[in-house]
Order: sequence, then structure tokens, then C-alpha cells
Amino acid sequence: MPAKSERATRMTGRRGLVAGVVALVILAGCAGGIGSGAPAADNSGGETVASTTSAPPLNAMLEFHFINVGQSVSTLVVTPAGETVLVDTGHFRDDGEHVLAYLQRHGIERIDHLIVSHADADHIGGNAAIIEYYETEADGIGEVNDPGIAASTQTYESYLDALEEYDVDLVETREGDPLQIEGVETQVMGPPNPYLESSARNENSIVLKLTFGKTSFLLTGDAEDDQEVYLVDEYGSQLQATVLKAGHHGSASSTTGPLLDATRPQAVVVSSAYDSQYGHPNEETLARLSERSITTYWTATHGNVVLVSNGEGVTVRSQAAAPTTPGALRDASAVPLDSTTPVVDRALISATGGVIQRPMSPTATDGGTTSDGQVQLAIANINADASGDDNDNLNDENVVFENTDDTAIDLSGWTVSDEARATYTVPEGTTLAPGAQVTLHTGSGDDTTTDLYWGSGRAVWNNGGDTITVRDDDGTVVLEEDY
Repeated sequence: MPAKSERATRMTGRRGLVAGVVALVILAGCAGGIGSGAPAADNSGGETVASTTSAPPLNAMLEFHFINVGQSVSTLVVTPAGETVLVDTGHFRDDGEHVLAYLQRHGIERIDHLIVSHADADHIGGNAAIIEYYETEADGIGEVNDPGIAASTQTYESYLDALEEYDVDLVETREGDPLQIEGVETQVMGPPNPYLESSARNENSIVLKLTFGKTSFLLTGDAEDDQEVYLVDEYGSQLQATVLKAGHHGSASSTTGPLLDATRPQAVVVSSAYDSQYGHPNEETLARLSERSITTYWTATHGNVVLVSNGEGVTVRSQAAAPTTPGALRDASAVPLDSTTPVVDRALISATGGVIQRPMSPTATDGGTTSDGQVQLAIANINADASGDDNDNLNDENVVFENTDDTAIDLSGWTVSDEARATYTVPEGTTLAPGAQVTLHTGSGDDTTTDLYWGSGRAVWNNGGDTITVRDDDGTVVLEEDY
């Protein structure tokens, strides 16, 4: 591979890109972006996280939004530092409509990195519209990262026209190139130099691994068997990830056995249409996932899938409750592309292994509700400021909940979360008697009828103020209190 300096110059126009004479901008850092509404964490002066061994900042969260765009793909990443990364923009038939609507609903006012996994029209369909919107009506595009292989389509031409018209930086991005995304460790694993398979676009997708604390996410674009073989040979166990996005919409030629064995994901996300003309996700791919008992989410039946990592584990949220067993994915109904149904907590993924599924329907009880259906759960006390150093006295940081009704409340599967979306799930079989109280401690201990333990390794509740949100096992907010 040539030295970085040999190919590091600014892309200045379509002629260079189409002819392949495209080079790089030396990255000097990214402008700060506006995230999805959660407060941006202080991340040591804005430097990129360089190690996965140190604990993430308190209450910091990394979000992956797998947007339901039918036979296409678009993934929004919001880092703990508030930077935004959009990987692909949906199908050319939609001209960015669904992706742009999603970004607007979530208050995304700037895209710090628009990453083009490759130039197929079902991945760059919204590029032109999104570039135009953010450059004329919002806070702009920081830069566009592209593998540098042209396509002879009108969609590609429109994308280049938008880049040129609004003078957006275009950066050819290849294996080993630095990609500075504030708040996470980022590794570019593909495409290699020289390109694979005579510069075929799928086989030279940008491959990204993003790591936050003990969790990691691998995005492989439309990489097929040749690029997957290269990745396994080149990186081996370094590919291991908590979550893998299935390659090429779940086609038979991607997400192969060797890649799955190297990545060892706890969960896989597939993005494709419910009635895909290509049969995505392919039965061969689903069989490989089934053989390895990998929990699988499909945007067609789960709708928008949002993964939220606190560095220790990942909360999975989706619009619809649907099967996650690979062989049963098609047993559920399709979620409309324009659905605005909010996502609901569905599962917790451990970074060290295992997926804890939440019930798909409410617990069969009406306990804890009054005649008008209102749950009578109250917060009796909040002790956010533990004695001494909060992180050294975690069990003194606690919240006391009280059942103010004369009917018992079954709290099984309910969740308690803070403003930054750190989430605790109440164990099965937990019932709060009428008039009784239960204290949720941040630290560790043995659960009893009066004391529950979050098991967090660090403080959760901000001393200067926070929001406590309680949801029942159907994801409905039953209590929300600011302090």
C-alpha cells in the first residue's frame, strides 16, 4: 500500500473521482455536531477516544439508528460527544425522503461525517437531497467519506453535482486511513489498496468498526465473500464485535460462516425490504445465523432499530415487537417505511455474551392501576449525591419508589433510566405490595423485597439534576420526574 502522504490531496471535482485520480484530505478533526437530544458528554477536551480499556465518561451513550428504508440501508450514529455520522442514505427511488424525515424528527441539525459505503444507487439514493438540505437549511455537512470507485448512474451524478455545488469536502477513505469521530474509537478496515475483484463496488465497501468501552459495532456495507475473506485473513479475531450489520442486506454471498465465526456477534441487524425481490434476507444466511443462535433484528419487521451503548452493554429498541430467531423473522408483519411509532426497549445485550429479551407483551396483570388505568407508583426519595466520592459509595446513591395504591404492582421487566438513557431492568418476580417501598441502589448486592441493585460500576444519577423515567414492561412511560 502506498504511504498515506503519496495519496493525500483534496478531491476537487468530479473529473478526479470518475477517473479514479482521487486523493485524501488529511483530517485535522471534525466540527462538533448536534446529537439526538441527549446532552453531549464532556470528552476530555474533544480528543478522539484512543483506547477501549478506560471507562467511558459518566452517563455517556453511543447510539446506532438502523433506519427502516426498505430494500436499502441507512445508519445514523450519534457519539457520546454529540458528533453525528450517517452511513448511506437509502434508495434512489425515495430520493432521501425517509432518511431526511427521520433525521429531522430526531433533531439532527448537522452531519459531521456522511459515509458512502459504496456508490450503488440503493446506498446513495438520498445523498444529493441530504447534502442540499444540510448545506442550505441546517448546519452543514462536515465531510463526505467515499471509497473512491465511481458509478455510471444518474444518482451518482446528482451526488457529485451536490458536492460540487455546495463545496463539500470529499475524502477518499481506504483501509488504515484515519477517521476521527469524536467520542469513539474508529477503525477503517476496508476497502484495501489495491482494490479487490477489479474494483467491484460491493467488494470494496468501506468497512468500519466502532468501539465504545467494552462494546463494538461492525458495519460492512455490501461486502461479499471476497472482501469477507480478506477481512478474516487480515484481521481475524480483531473483527470481534458486539453487533454486526449483515452484509449486502442479508444476501447469501455475505455474512458468511468464516466472518460470523471471526466476529462472534451477540446480535445481527439486517436492512432490507419485507417483500425483497432478491429474497433478502436469504435463507442460507438465516440458516448460518440460526446455527450459531445469533439474535437477529430485521428492519422490515422490527422497523427502526436503535442500539444504545453505555460502554458496558447495549439496549435494543425497535418500533415493533417481532421474532428475533433468524428462522422466524418472516412470521411477523411488515412495518411501514413512514411509520413514526416510537421505539421501545426490547432487549439488553451484554458485551461479554448473551441477549436478554424483554417480554413482547405486557405481563398478564392489571395490578398497580386505579380504575382509570393510572399506575400509582411514586418516588419517595432521591439520593443522587452519595457520601464521599459517588463512585466509591455506589449503594448510597439510590432512588426509593413507593406503591401509593391499595393494589400490588408487578414490576417484572419494568425499566428505570436516567436522562442519558442508562437503563436498569427490574428482575422477574418483583412485586411491590400496597403502601410498600423499594430502594434501587446504583451499586451491587443481593436483591430483596425492599432493596434492588443496579449493578453499575459507576454513578448513574447526576448530582446537579437529572430525569428519572420508569417504563412498564410494554415500554409505556408510567413515571417521569425531574430533580
